[in-house]
Amino acid sequence: MANTNVKGTLLALLAFAIYATSDAVVKWLGARFAPEQMLFFSQLMAFPLLTLMMVRDTTDSNLRPRHPWWVAIHTAAQVLGGLGSFYTFSVLPLAQAYSILFSMPIMITLLAIPVLGERVGRHRGIAIVVGLIGVLIVLRPGVSSLSLGHVAGLFSAFASALSAVIMRRIGGVERSTVLLIFPMLGNVILMGAALPLVYKPMDLIDLGAAASIAVMTFLAMVVLIAAYRLGEAAVASSMQYSQILWAVVFGDLFFHERLDGWTGIGACVVIASGLYIVLRESRGQASENRPVLSARSRFITGIMPRLGALLQRPKQ
Repeated sequence: MANTNVKGTLLALLAFAIYATSDAVVKWLGARFAPEQMLFFSQLMAFPLLTLMMVRDTTDSNLRPRHPWWVAIHTAAQVLGGLGSFYTFSVLPLAQAYSILFSMPIMITLLAIPVLGERVGRHRGIAIVVGLIGVLIVLRPGVSSLSLGHVAGLFSAFASALSAVIMRRIGGVERSTVLLIFPMLGNVILMGAALPLVYKPMDLIDLGAAASIAVMTFLAMVVLIAAYRLGEAAVASSMQYSQILWAVVFGDLFFHERLDGWTGIGACVVIASGLYIVLRESRGQASENRPVLSARSRFITGIMPRLGALLQRPKQ
């Protein structure tokens, strides 16, 4: 078991390093192109890759959702959350963007109360309060001005959390193909409709960069699936916070960003809160639903689906 956990940890670290690299490409493109345009072309180029995964589903059934309203909310959360994260990476320093998006486990825990009937005890309740304090340290309302990028980051974290708890609620009965294809179609249709309003010509390098986002996120997803199947979920989930290190490195090397002291402190507080929530859920008696661990993915980027849609086993 120890050996498989080590392999799972290394694979998870690799997956999140690839994710962080794709986020850096999003930021690079975001300096010149609207998030709607980046999301449209990246999703369009991801279609063939995701289709290959979906054709492996041999379940004899149609694509009609068994819970249409939940699937509709899940689709909206995926589309809008992806748009928010693309915009956040485009306008905020990478480390600050991650610090805000890392609040997702806190929001998952809060949303699990009304959606899943989760009961949050004293320990996780304190972790939520501490995490929210960490977010406030990063944002520093009243000291530094809040921008649309900060609002978009918080909204993306909320949308990611909503998508995760909905997946936990309906994942046992809804086909994975339904949970995959509806957000894909939503992205292409809605971002395609917005494209004439924001379109700027893209050269081959720009199109190649958009394609690289699709390829890297697909590769990272495949590697992360392997990590979850080899190691413990709590260990693999914890590795997502390694992205903050890549954010510091990429921000310094490519975008001339310096880690602000308050952002660093706030990020540490948010990460500590998220790690504690993950570790508490890994203890069976602390949570029946384990909403954060069941998400088995990071925040929404709008390109690839949540891992829960691929790892869940719906009832026939």
